Amino acid sequence: MKYLSTGGGHETDLVGAIMQGLAPDGRLYVPEALPHFDPAAIEADSIPEIATILLEPFFANSALAPVLGEICRDALNFPIPLRSLDARDGPVAVLELFHGPTAAFKDVGARFLAASMERALPGLDAGDSRPLTILVATSGDTGGAVAAAFHGRAGFRVGVLFPKGQVSPRQQHQLTCWGDNVRSFEVDGSFDDCQALVKGAFGDPTISSAHRLGAANSINVGRLLPQVVYHAAASLWYWRAHDVTVNFIVPTGNLGNAMACIWARALGMPIGEIILATNANRTIPEFLATGDWQPRPSIPTLASAMDVGDPSNMERLRHLYPALTDLRERIEAYPVDDDAIREQIARDYERYGDIWCPHTATAFRAYDELPAASRR
Repeated sequence: MKYLSTGGGHETDLVGAIMQGLAPDGRLYVPEALPHFDPAAIEADSIPEIATILLEPFFANSALAPVLGEICRDALNFPIPLRSLDARDGPVAVLELFHGPTAAFKDVGARFLAASMERALPGLDAGDSRPLTILVATSGDTGGAVAAAFHGRAGFRVGVLFPKGQVSPRQQHQLTCWGDNVRSFEVDGSFDDCQALVKGAFGDPTISSAHRLGAANSINVGRLLPQVVYHAAASLWYWRAHDVTVNFIVPTGNLGNAMACIWARALGMPIGEIILATNANRTIPEFLATGDWQPRPSIPTLASAMDVGDPSNMERLRHLYPALTDLRERIEAYPVDDDAIREQIARDYERYGDIWCPHTATAFRAYDELPAASRR
């Protein structure tokens, strides 16, 4: 499997895509083709087993192919249950992605990426003994997950950039508690400013070479591939239990989680509609409504990990669906402001007995606004 820049000017193999993060032209890597699977032929049930099957084509002919199963078992070693809820207006289930070490869904991608990079590092520039510097921007969850995943791993050092005053106290503690090979930097700006600094460093050959940079945001395709797996697994479990395709509502900010769900559907998984739930940063919903792509400075919200005004993964989405008409046929998007988030958390505590985080609340708000036919 080759990986191509969305700009069309560069290609590499899996190890190159993972270790570089960004292509030399500053664009994102995507697989040259998406394989297709027959869901009925997949007998595996556990996340590591499903991951090994689905990701085999993406690892084919790479130095990591022989250790794919080992990577999946080591990185995806915590529960990811699909829990059914008793909904009055139709069946609904929630995929619990908070059972990893930092209680964030980013643990899946961060641990998989760290395990992959650790195994690829010995074969990379054997004469260069410098550590690989993992540079990452975070709006909350990513930085803590990446720090936990790479902490204590020989051959790596981690730099985390986070926006001042825009992460929760718990998140800031997760970002700054590590020491050792992890350093975090508070940036007087927004997440988009942090992300621009990271992209700028990768886009500067002198800086990138001098510091031997590697990326761990969802700009790195190695973060997205394992996220494909839990969307695929959830759809398989639901399909086996109910004999229907399942619609997904995905909370999203930088479009990484959304892109993973879209790729899972493209692989042939039994996924129907895909609805994106954003917070008050409305760049994505407005683009689908008007066709006018207008990145803007992000605004702080209760769902802070989704505070993104210029989503990087839009490059991958437009690469897969260049025509706006095709894109509109395949996804929808709902913006949810802070007042609606508060209202939804209270409403669903009465309805389900659960207290959602603000990000999950955006998805349930979108669910409540869907036509009845889409609530399955």
